[in-house]
Amino acid sequence: MKILTIILTTIIFIKTLSYGLYEIKENNNKTGGISVIAFSLATFIFTNLVLFIKGIN
Repeated sequence: MKILTIILTTIIFIKTLSYGLYEIKENNNKTGGISVIAFSLATFIFTNLVLFIKGIN
C-alpha cells in the first residue's frame, strides 16, 4: 500500500508541476505557477508524511 501511495502521489505531483511550469512559461503567470508548484509540493510532502507516520500498510 505504501508503494502504491508513493507512485500515485508522485504521478499527481509531476502532472501538477508540469501545469505550474506551463502557467509560468506560456501564460506568463508567474504568481499562479509558483503558487501551484508550492501548493502541490506541500501536499505531496504532507500526504506521504502523514501516511507513513500513521503506519498505513
